Amino acid sequence: MPDVVRRLRATGELGRIRLSWEGEAYHPLVDHYAIYASVDGADEALLAQTVYATFVHSGLGGRARSVRYRIVTVDAAGRRSRPSSAVTGTSVESVAVSGAPIATVGSFDHKSLELALAPNGYAQFPTRFPNDVDFTHGVHAPGTDWAYLHPGPADAWAGRKAHRFTLRFGLDAVPAADPWLAIWLIDTHATNPGTVTIALNGTPVRDVALEKGATRGSLEGDATLPGTVLKPSYVELALPRAALAPGENTLTIDKPAGSWHAYDAIGIFTHP
Repeated sequence: MPDVVRRLRATGELGRIRLSWEGEAYHPLVDHYAIYASVDGADEALLAQTVYATFVHSGLGGRARSVRYRIVTVDAAGRRSRPSSAVTGTSVESVAVSGAPIATVGSFDHKSLELALAPNGYAQFPTRFPNDVDFTHGVHAPGTDWAYLHPGPADAWAGRKAHRFTLRFGLDAVPAADPWLAIWLIDTHATNPGTVTIALNGTPVRDVALEKGATRGSLEGDATLPGTVLKPSYVELALPRAALAPGENTLTIDKPAGSWHAYDAIGIFTHP
């Protein structure tokens, strides 16, 4: 009989929960681990099978989700262990859910389809956006004025140079606390996702290394489809309140290194 896995752990992140556990891969030879899950109190069901002692339960969306997990070890002869002790993990809620929007571009829905050139018109970027994206909230429209794909210096089709996307937004008054930036991506390049440099009214905020994706977001625009290979990822961080001013403000996203990333949506929110 295969051994029961030990020390099952669940760590919540934005849009996903990471699982890890300990098991004996060769006593007897393990064929795979079967992961069972109960999401938000629903009936337990087989979620996935893996040969590794880790798993990322992704696609959970922006709101906090509570998931109860158990693992069953299956050996090469098809024998099954007893289920592990259960562990519950809760994903982190996005500021796009909990906060109040100041300015947004697109819908936070794991799709790029409402953005310009989506789902596969990236080759038109140099002619449609010769001076890169410069978007004013309340004036411009996502479907014509914010490109779904943000190229980088590794992209020959976009001139092998850095590109800047600019979001301009107005404020009647400076918020009482630091607002938050949410950048949702439906996918990135699998081997060279690169980095983005974020600034607010010329004040540097942070350089962010993007996660590796599936290199399909330049051609496909819906990460909610069953069986999709798209790998959504998220960048959410506080913006310095001291850099804001009443009137027009400017957020810039530069891509100084790497290849493209594909947007789902971007927004600035007050933090609850």
